[in-house]
Amino acid sequence: MVRPQILIALGAIALLASCGSSPSLPQAEVSAADIASAGASATLTYDNYSTLLQTYVDSSGLVDYVALQANPEGLKTVVAELAAVSPEAYAAWDEPTQIAFLINAYNALTLQSIIDQNPLKGSIRDIVGVWNFRKHTVMGQPLTLDAIEHDILRKDFVEPRIHAALVCAALSCPTLSQEPYTGADLDQQLDDQVQQWLDGPYGLAIDQSANQVAISAIFDWFGDDWKPQYATEDGFTGSDKQRATLNFISQYLPPDDQAYLKAGNYKLNYLDYDWALNRQ
Repeated sequence: MVRPQILIALGAIALLASCGSSPSLPQAEVSAADIASAGASATLTYDNYSTLLQTYVDSSGLVDYVALQANPEGLKTVVAELAAVSPEAYAAWDEPTQIAFLINAYNALTLQSIIDQNPLKGSIRDIVGVWNFRKHTVMGQPLTLDAIEHDILRKDFVEPRIHAALVCAALSCPTLSQEPYTGADLDQQLDDQVQQWLDGPYGLAIDQSANQVAISAIFDWFGDDWKPQYATEDGFTGSDKQRATLNFISQYLPPDDQAYLKAGNYKLNYLDYDWALNRQ
């Protein structure tokens, strides 16, 4: 569980990094009036976020950024709702509800980062400081996207499936869901996301005839996150983190592919990562 004082400290670190590194970088702004209005409801709901996702995200997870940029008020409301949650309210939630909230925040603020660019960029990587300097108000604290992902989600929870739900607005990212994550449904939602990711072109490719397996580069970048739960010396191939990720992946495959991965008689590679914007 993340304590309120930890969130305050993270905000201070983000502020120092921004001031010391690039004071001209844009910061997502949420007015006090917007936050006060969003906070009028005692209980956070994702009704507005659900409507936004269903309106601007298609069944393939691609986003109509042009339409969203032309009609930003709905996203502005969602961002204000994220900002209005107090650290004390967050601390009182159970773990699945906290994880769901942080995933929703990351994805919504990524959408905000994209549409704040006019004209739209061809890739999120073209936005200077988008992950580590651009600050957003979450729970009343100034947090970067990196702080949400790396300093909170990855540090405070043992849940590697978050990597199938955090969407960095690139084609090779897992797809953006048309529904918000919730604490009550989180386990099934994450499993569904993993399955969809591995079934798609950017998560996993198995070619038994050529004895080759290729997996998302995300499993390379964050492979250690799977080791606490999926580390194994029984079968598979590669380094410790590669065996752990392959063990994890195998849980979502039909028996034939599962047995093939466990046998380990193949060359393992990582798929090329396409950073082009996940736009319709």
